[in-house]
Amino acid sequence: MKILVTGGKGMLGRTLRRELSENEIVVADLPEWDITDADGFMAKTLAEKPDVVVHCAAMTKVDDCETNRDLAFRLNEEGSRNVALAAKAADARLIAISTDYVFSGDPPREPWAWDETDVPRPQTVYGASKLAGEQMIQMILPDAAILRIAWLYGSGGPSFVHTMARLGAQDGAPLKVVNDQRGNPTSTKTVADVIRFLLGRPDVSGIIHGTCEESCTWYELTVELFRLLGLKREVVPCTTEEFPRPAPRPHNSALRKSVLNLLGYRTPNWRSALAEFAKEEFKSS
Repeated sequence: MKILVTGGKGMLGRTLRRELSENEIVVADLPEWDITDADGFMAKTLAEKPDVVVHCAAMTKVDDCETNRDLAFRLNEEGSRNVALAAKAADARLIAISTDYVFSGDPPREPWAWDETDVPRPQTVYGASKLAGEQMIQMILPDAAILRIAWLYGSGGPSFVHTMARLGAQDGAPLKVVNDQRGNPTSTKTVADVIRFLLGRPDVSGIIHGTCEESCTWYELTVELFRLLGLKREVVPCTTEEFPRPAPRPHNSALRKSVLNLLGYRTPNWRSALAEFAKEEFKSS
């Protein structure tokens, strides 16, 4: 199978290239490939004739999206439109990556988790631009699969997990970590495994949630990471209000995996996925 991966040089793209290496992988990333160049991207895609396009490329820095709305929509909406049109012209299946930020983040109560059938109501430019991209894709390719993921970390980073591992190894005052935002920490390996499953199920389309099972806060994630790595720096919980950011953060963006579960597929618990990742990524630390 020939798979074209947009954003193939990024954190998720690198994992896909490694985990799906039994296939022929085409890395579609800057500077050679530009999803905002409709004609250029179309020509390159038609020349490659992929069987599947996995669309990872996006503007994902949430605060940068908030301060540069036009660029966010150009990349996340128009870019997705161009990728969908190219995939359709090449008669390729499209699996597109989206985000938990399409939801409002309310209510914050536990054990609430957002289902694929829940109505999106993004509260950030990032979420709005990604939702617009989802809608573009569904309009052009109704049979596309849109895989929503969240709290992503993977080999080489950058990610929250890498930042906390670095800070935890340093001496200093206790680290304050937000304890009133809840989500599903998810490894790129988990996402790659979900995509592998979807590659074997060409009949599956529409919105799919693909995060690890169960949820936690950023504080709880940090505590577990430090336990796994044997880091002794103190961690103390704090509120979102203590760390104001340009883009509001959802209080609860946990995703329920109803579609995958109905298909008989279960993603790993976030703790086991983190343990597997930490053992390999930080083994020389």
